[in-house]
Amino acid sequence: MSDQRASVAPNRDDESPEERLDRNLAELVNELRVALPGVQVLFAFLLVVPFNQRFAAVQPFELGAYVFTLFATAAASIFLIAPSVHHRLRFRQADKEALVVTGNRLAIIGLTFLALAMTGVVLLVTGFLFSGSAAAIATAAMGLAFIVVWFAIPLRRSLRDR
Repeated sequence: MSDQRASVAPNRDDESPEERLDRNLAELVNELRVALPGVQVLFAFLLVVPFNQRFAAVQPFELGAYVFTLFATAAASIFLIAPSVHHRLRFRQADKEALVVTGNRLAIIGLTFLALAMTGVVLLVTGFLFSGSAAAIATAAMGLAFIVVWFAIPLRRSLRDR
């Protein structure tokens, strides 16, 4: 139980535990509302790509990058939509704390897959537009940006706050 409580934001001075869970759930839902449209647009783009006439000429590496990116986008969709499904299935069953904790974990996993998918799309597009080395540099830079901005900065702050 202490593991679950560590994953839920601390109480504000003026809120009850139930109010805290309501706030945490509302914050999670709002964050998912930001991420989901991007995943959906990316997934739609990737679903259309194979129907382009030039797709038949892709090299094995490009095909592998495409399939990896498609699967990473699908995985991001699965994990980012999962908290809504869990909420619908567990609605009114007095399980809000577990829902918030699990939803938080699923969202982090989903955002990780989204970062991988977006990095993969950068590889696909820059590989199509530029040379292999330029695509590799752009992709590495984008991957590093995701690691630093999305993960390293907040994790560093968490470690500092402990």
